Amino acid sequence: MKKYLLLTLLTFQFALFAQENKSVEQFPVFSECENLNGNQLEACFYNHVQQHVYSNFKVADNLTQNNYQGIVIVLFEVNEKGVFKVQYVDSNEADLIEEAKRVFGLFPTVQPPTFNGKPTYSKYTVRIGIPLKNPAEIVAEIPVENQAKNNSSEKIKEKEFPEYDQIVYKKFNNPQFESHLNIPFSHSYYAQFDDEMNQVGTNNHTASKPYSYAEVSKYYSFVENNKKILVDASGWWSRKLWNENTVEIQGDDYWFTFNPILDLQMGKATGKNDKSTFINTRGIQVQGGLGKELDFTTTIYESQGRFADYFNRYSESIKPSGGNPAVIPGIGIAKEFKTDAYDMPLAEANLTYTPSKMINLQLGYGRNFIGDGYRSLITTDGVSPNPYFKINTSFWKIKYTNTYTWLKDVRTDATVDGTYARKFMANHYLSWNATKRLNIGFFESVVWSNQNNRGFDMSFVNPIIFYRSVEFASSSKSGNALLGITSKYKWNNKINLYAQFLLDEFSLGDVKKQDKSWRNKFAYQLGAKYYNAFGIENLLLQAEYNRVRPYVYSHSDPLTNYASVNQSLGHQWGANFSEFVAIARYHNGRIFADAKLTAGTRGFDFDTTENTLNYGGNIYKDYDENRAFDTNVKIGQGNKTTVFIADLQAGYLINPSTNLKLFGSLIYRNFNPTLETAAVFKENTTWFSVGIRSDIFNWYFDY
Repeated sequence: MKKYLLLTLLTFQFALFAQENKSVEQFPVFSECENLNGNQLEACFYNHVQQHVYSNFKVADNLTQNNYQGIVIVLFEVNEKGVFKVQYVDSNEADLIEEAKRVFGLFPTVQPPTFNGKPTYSKYTVRIGIPLKNPAEIVAEIPVENQAKNNSSEKIKEKEFPEYDQIVYKKFNNPQFESHLNIPFSHSYYAQFDDEMNQVGTNNHTASKPYSYAEVSKYYSFVENNKKILVDASGWWSRKLWNENTVEIQGDDYWFTFNPILDLQMGKATGKNDKSTFINTRGIQVQGGLGKELDFTTTIYESQGRFADYFNRYSESIKPSGGNPAVIPGIGIAKEFKTDAYDMPLAEANLTYTPSKMINLQLGYGRNFIGDGYRSLITTDGVSPNPYFKINTSFWKIKYTNTYTWLKDVRTDATVDGTYARKFMANHYLSWNATKRLNIGFFESVVWSNQNNRGFDMSFVNPIIFYRSVEFASSSKSGNALLGITSKYKWNNKINLYAQFLLDEFSLGDVKKQDKSWRNKFAYQLGAKYYNAFGIENLLLQAEYNRVRPYVYSHSDPLTNYASVNQSLGHQWGANFSEFVAIARYHNGRIFADAKLTAGTRGFDFDTTENTLNYGGNIYKDYDENRAFDTNVKIGQGNKTTVFIADLQAGYLINPSTNLKLFGSLIYRNFNPTLETAAVFKENTTWFSVGIRSDIFNWYFDY
């Protein structure tokens, strides 16, 4: 009797739970357990299951040699015919899963469990500890006082429903790498797989960003490349620091991760006013997937910061109505922090539903980018996040993207009763792989406001439409339409050429006059990328030229200009400039280095009492008021200013799961206008920073 009662203590090695009411249930009966009932039969059943497992289970040699320790959970049933059937096995090791199935297939047929005297089936869960221990060893390890307590006739074992304990978790195998989740857009991170995405003959579409993991994983193995840089870490803390997500859970057709997000920087900047600089960002990021179709991510930041003086001044120059001191480019409206810094909270989210391989739907709050370059003239990620709905349709040689976005105008002139003006934007982008080397993209966009309670104009929802005709039908001044074309040519697997052309307004008559009319509002981009340059693996060289004529992105009503929260939706510099950018990016394992040189010419307004003319650089001015010239309009007109920026950054990737980097950066900026005014003056800035950052969005400091 004592022997059988002691065996009930084996539940810390394995636990079995019957689902039927024990008052009328009888356990399955092995031949050796006949003529027993109640607790004695239960203990005998436990004993024979454990003894069978101990006698037949074989642990793989490689696990034994590595002193493997773990638990194998087996959910099984004994049916009305007395046959053992495995329902599910949970283990971190595939070998142990297969071995458990084999061992349970060796059980003999027994007398079936009964309910009210009738044969039935019952489900049980067994926990098998590795390394294996026989029943005698387990009993010997149980303290005498615990044995006495459990032998007491006063002890009543309560029945518990087994559903909670039957929840099983799989070994986390980075399912996000095959999901339709968006890869956080970072120029430095995207450079690691840019060459694989741009091989001759690939039928993908690289201009529409951010990419999803599913898009990239066809050409670049995140799993294999992640394995190459894993740090040898065995302890929980070291694994979480160097290799893994802080929390990662994977089950039957679901997964999610949880990570803290950091951006902690400190530095020193010289300029008109020397500044100690800092960024103090703490946040959380949750990502997950439910089934194969639904993926989600949410990131919430709490940030404070102070920047180099030139960046602070620009942020304050585009401040919103209502008293807040600044709009931080790419982040949003900032509040005061202490006396000379900013508090800049931020949240981003994306919910992705992919019902088929051709259709992908996204509802989000964030940023998008169209182009193959460092800059985009038609849709940039350098603007504050906005709510959007996106439809991606991919088939044959085509990817068609429709994006509907809710924007804000935060100027004092557009604010009523403390409420910012609402505006809307609808974009179409059709990307076509004309040949295995040539891609051509067609872009159209329209921005309209909520004037006359117009709201979201359903005329623009039609996914196949020429927006210009809708804009005209609604009235010529009710919306602002833009057209664009992109292209990319794969010279070979190492060299890609790319271009963009944006048409904001076009007058054929003025073109024929060849008098450089202000109405010819267009912009273009030319660029090239050189992968594994000069035979050096993982070295990317890039050169890019951007040219935007005066008055591009502006409109007769500033409310419907191509902007949001006082920031351009196209190039961050606005209009009336030319720019050359040269970039080098290199990575080797966890080491990385980036270098960028920017040289440009910009035309600013004087904005003095003597000269209030609009020279076309400020896109928030009505181009019909105080326009400087009607003809002979040139880039750099107004207060012509040369800009030179050198940006160097290098560091070490601490954790690839969160793209957490330790880095140092050095920015040198020379700003030299023709005429010094209160807002535009000569300045040399040297800005040095060090920090630790989760690199999951692009900071642009080249203003």
